[in-house]
Amino acid sequence: MRARSPALGDMEELRRSYSRLCKESGAEPQEAVLRQLHQPQQGRLDLAGHSLTVDTCRALGKLLQNQTVWTELVLSDCMLSEEGATMLLQGLSANTVMRLLDLKGNNLRAAGAEALGKLLRQNQSIQSLTLEWNNLGTWEEAFTTFCRGLAANSTLRQLDLRNNQISHKGAEELALALQGNATLQQLDLRWNNIGLLGGRSLVNCLPSNRTLWRLDLAGNNVPGDILRAVEQAMDHNQDQHTAFQENQVRTHILSREVQHLQKEKSKQFVDLMETIDKQREEMAKSSRAVAVRMGQLQEALNERQSIIKSLKAKLQMTEAALALSDQKAQDLGELLATTQQEHRLRQQEAAEQESKLLRDLSATNEKNLLLQNQVDELERKVKSQQEHLFLTRQELTHTSAELKMRTVQAEERLDMEKRRARQSLEDSEKLHFKEVECITRHLEESQKAMQERVHRLETLRLSLEEELSCVKAAALSQRGQAEEELMKVRNQARLEEQQHLAHMEEKLQLLARARDEAQSVCTQQKQMMADAQVRASQLRLQVEGQQRRLEELQQELSSKDQEKVAEVSRVRVELQEQIGRLQAELAGQEALREKVAALERQLKVIANDHRGALLDKESENASLREKLRLKEAEIARIRDEEAQRASFLQNAILTYVQGSSLRSLSPPK
Repeated sequence: MRARSPALGDMEELRRSYSRLCKESGAEPQEAVLRQLHQPQQGRLDLAGHSLTVDTCRALGKLLQNQTVWTELVLSDCMLSEEGATMLLQGLSANTVMRLLDLKGNNLRAAGAEALGKLLRQNQSIQSLTLEWNNLGTWEEAFTTFCRGLAANSTLRQLDLRNNQISHKGAEELALALQGNATLQQLDLRWNNIGLLGGRSLVNCLPSNRTLWRLDLAGNNVPGDILRAVEQAMDHNQDQHTAFQENQVRTHILSREVQHLQKEKSKQFVDLMETIDKQREEMAKSSRAVAVRMGQLQEALNERQSIIKSLKAKLQMTEAALALSDQKAQDLGELLATTQQEHRLRQQEAAEQESKLLRDLSATNEKNLLLQNQVDELERKVKSQQEHLFLTRQELTHTSAELKMRTVQAEERLDMEKRRARQSLEDSEKLHFKEVECITRHLEESQKAMQERVHRLETLRLSLEEELSCVKAAALSQRGQAEEELMKVRNQARLEEQQHLAHMEEKLQLLARARDEAQSVCTQQKQMMADAQVRASQLRLQVEGQQRRLEELQQELSSKDQEKVAEVSRVRVELQEQIGRLQAELAGQEALREKVAALERQLKVIANDHRGALLDKESENASLREKLRLKEAEIARIRDEEAQRASFLQNAILTYVQGSSLRSLSPPK
């Protein structure tokens, strides 16, 4: 309860401000809006299906200017008027936290399109905008303003413009907007009137836009070659986007590995320096102890020398003390022997310490070699991981392309089912309207009887509320079933996609066979033309013979001249019909040749696009190889620096050890 109190307090404040704004404008607050404000959802205000008045839109527009609670606003099928939509969009222009805006099915027109253009130009937070089932494309000037706002926007990622009556001119304006926009990634233009010209303008703008990786043009009477060109451009942009993300991830991983290696090297270097400092401190302590001991011995020797001098003086003075002086000399010799033995032991200890230091240096060298081997192994692992990432990226591109096609088909099927459902709803609404009229007439006739049944209806209302709760629970279960059916439909779409690919391959084979058959038919028709010409020449000879016979038998066959003329005319008509048929067949052959040439041109265009894509991939691979080479050079440089530092430390330690050994071996003055 303590965690939810700030959200409830914010919602209560929003309810009070909404009521206050409605009262200031002289209108009553709508109960539907108050219920939605009373049910706090996590950053979402859902008013779908509620008819909002102009006063409510004015109050919500003022309320949305400075609010920071909602990041998603759903106003689908709210029957917004032009004035109400304009006020709402003006309030959203100053909002800085809204991420999603859904205006589906509000029949927005010229004023709404202009307000949307101003919103896109001024707002810097909305990332998803749904405008399905509106009429934005009907008014060209207003849609031009909307497209200019889209070109100036820098935050929108997803835009849904399905069923908006967008013509080829509107598509041209959208193409200009896409050339200036650098953030839009998904654009849905299905079920509009873009046509051939609009499709061409969109295809022409795609080379200058590298961020758009999804563009849906189904149901726009766009030719198949333009759709394929759009799909190729989208695949290219998506490949570039995925490659850019993979490169960023790869560079981040490599930088982290290099930083980790540098940290390990620095730790090892610090440990080595600490061990060297400890050894230096121990050697300094031992040298100080040796110096103190040598000073003590030197003092003892000085004292002994003074004693010897005094003894010599006493020997000169008296011979009686000679035995005592000899005994003292022997004691001094023993002391000197012990001091020499101690000095030899100190020298042995110093030699042992020197050997220990040399062994430590060899161990550090071995550690450096092991670290170098580990760095080489890490480099080999990085190369193998890069190859594995390249193979996985190729697999992901293939699978993403297949999933795109399947999702598009699934969405089209869902749209068809939605339209069918809407048609059924409209039919049911019509039937419901007729039934309501009949019921109203019946109610007018039986008004007195209904007054007596008020109490019964109240009990029925309670039962209906219980049934409504049951229906809601059933609707939730149906929703789960619908999601399961959607998964089944997706799987079926995948299977149908595979079958469609096999069917397309069979069609290509059939087209090749048809081309071969057409060529054989052409040869046969050429032979038929030659035969027809031979027949025509023979008929001409026959006509000439008949004319000679007619000249010889003009007097005898005057009664049969008309029949002969009729036969000749009939033969000419048949010949003309045969010639016309042959000409039609020749025209069909020329059309087939043109189709074959068009197919060859399409194949050339596809081959050129494929070559361009391969060149782009090769350039990307070259840049990645150059980056790897630079990273390897940097690692080699770091390795050389570490080797130089180790050699410097080794030389310093050797010079220090040699100097200390020389000082320890030098005789006292």
